[in-house]
Amino acid sequence: MLAREALDPQEALVCTMVLVAAADGAITDREIGSMTALVQTLPIFRGFSSERLRVATDAAVRLLDETEGLAHGAKLIRDALPPRLRETAYALACDVVAADQEVGQESLRMLEFLTNELDLDPLVAAAIERGVRVRQRTG
Repeated sequence: MLAREALDPQEALVCTMVLVAAADGAITDREIGSMTALVQTLPIFRGFSSERLRVATDAAVRLLDETEGLAHGAKLIRDALPPRLRETAYALACDVVAADQEVGQESLRMLEFLTNELDLDPLVAAAIERGVRVRQRTG
């Protein structure tokens, strides 16, 4: 993404997941497993190869090395996603955050950042978060 000026919607969704996973400084095996499972099972990723996933993930990680990488990533994501897919991006981000089972302040700040950057209605964001919490309950 350093040399690119735009993402396609699938790449933007992957970028969203990677940025939120890296928010606390490291991407865990659980987060990687969650991202992989989402890409392999969701209809939005139909036809998205494992090679494209690898390339998109590597590019998203490189964004974090940029001086203004988070802002650049947010702009690329926002520009690539039509409004109807911005809620999908937020839902995927919440799923990745929930994969760790212990949500830190950095992850919560990243979700708030995404809510603002994706121009999501706060009630919609809260509903998405609630849905993720309900699905992730262990007992």
